[in-house]
Amino acid sequence: MKKIVILSISVFALQLGAQTITNYTIADGLASNFVECIHVDVDDNIWFGTSIGLQNYDPSTLNWTNFNSTTYPNMLSNNIKVINGTINSIWIGSDYGINVWNDPGPFFTAYTTSNGLNSNQVKSIDVNGNSPDDIWIGTNMGVSHFDGINLISYSSPDLHWSGVNATAFDSNGDKWFASPLGGITHFDGITFTTYDTSNGLLSQNVIDLIIDNQDNKWIGTGSGMSVLDASNTSFTHYTQMYLLAPPDTLNPVVDIEIDSYGRIWTAIYVGYLAEGGVAMWDGSQWIDFDISDGLAGPNVKDLAIDSADNVWVATSTGVSKISFAPTQTSNFSKSRMHLYPNPTTGKIYINSLEEEINTIAVYNSLGSIVYFVRPTSQQKIEIDFSSLQKGLYSISLISDKEMESHKVFVQ
Repeated sequence: MKKIVILSISVFALQLGAQTITNYTIADGLASNFVECIHVDVDDNIWFGTSIGLQNYDPSTLNWTNFNSTTYPNMLSNNIKVINGTINSIWIGSDYGINVWNDPGPFFTAYTTSNGLNSNQVKSIDVNGNSPDDIWIGTNMGVSHFDGINLISYSSPDLHWSGVNATAFDSNGDKWFASPLGGITHFDGITFTTYDTSNGLLSQNVIDLIIDNQDNKWIGTGSGMSVLDASNTSFTHYTQMYLLAPPDTLNPVVDIEIDSYGRIWTAIYVGYLAEGGVAMWDGSQWIDFDISDGLAGPNVKDLAIDSADNVWVATSTGVSKISFAPTQTSNFSKSRMHLYPNPTTGKIYINSLEEEINTIAVYNSLGSIVYFVRPTSQQKIEIDFSSLQKGLYSISLISDKEMESHKVFVQ
C-alpha cells in the first residue's frame, strides 16, 4: 500500500500553472521594506505591520493608507508585531498590548493588562472564524480569550510557562496552543493535554500551528514541520521543505497558512545562514520559492492568502505576491482512465477507455488510505466523497497493465 503511494506520487503529478511573483517596496508605496507581519481582510485589503506603524493597501484602487501614533494617539506602539481581523475590525499586537481598528470607529481601542490581558507582550492573535467574540491572544505569559466583552486568561501550569505563539481550532471547537519551548497543548474546554518531543514532536520550539479541514495539525517548529493526525496518535515529519546544502538541512518554520485548495504554505528562514524562502505542499510534494524565483528577499517574516489564493509574503526587504493556482485538477493527456466531475462536492465517476480497473484506492493529503475497493463491474464506477472532508485527495487506479494516479479536489 505504501509502495503504491510512493509510486503514484513519483510518476503522476498535479498540473500547475506557472507562478507569477510581484514585488512591492517603498518605491511602490510601502511604508517600510522591513515588514514584520501581514494580513488580508475580508475585502481583500492587505494590511502591513512595520516598525513605523500600520499600513493598508487596497489592490482594487491601488491606494495606500498609513496609521501611526502621531495621527492616531490611541495607538499603543508603531512597532507592529502581529495582525489579524474579523468582519469589521483589525486587531494589531505589539510589545505594549492590543489595539483594535473598527470601521466605523471607535478607532484603535486599546486592551492591556489593565483590561485583563495576561501580558502586554503579544505573540499572536487568532480568530475562530470571523467572529468578533471569539479571539485568542497569545502572549509571553499564556493566552487571553476575548469573548466580545471580557478577557479570560490561561497560563502556567495549564499552559507551558514560555507562553503561546499561536492558537488553532479543530472541527470539534477544541483549542490547540503552540508554545515557544513546550510543544503544543490541546484544550477541550476542560482538560489541557500536552504533546512534545516525548510524544514524537520534532522540537519543543513551536513557532506556528494550523489545522487543515481533515483535522491534521500542521506544527511549525525550529527543526521543521510535524503533522499530528486527526486521531492525535501519529506524527509525520518534514525537515527539508526548502532545500539547503548539507549539512544544513533542517527548516525552521516561521509561519504556516492554508489556501482554498487545501495546500499548505510555510515560510522558512535559517538565521545563521541568512537564507530562506517559501515552500508549498500540494498533497504529494513540496515546491519552494526563493530569491532566485523573484521573491523580494530571503528573510521571510509572515504569510497571508487572499480570496484568489494569491500568497502575500512579508520579508525584511519588501513584500512579494505569489500567484500560483492550478490550471486544473486533472490528469495527463495520455490517460486511459477518465474521472469527472473534478472538483466535486459528492460523487466521482470513472470511465476506463481501454483497461479494466482492478483496484481503486483513495489517499488523503498525508498519504493515509481513506477508501479502497475492487470493482465488480466496469459499468459507471463511482466513488462517493460526500462523507469526506474538503481538500485534495489522490486516487490510484490499477489495472493488469498499468497504474494511474489522479488528483481530486473535494469542495
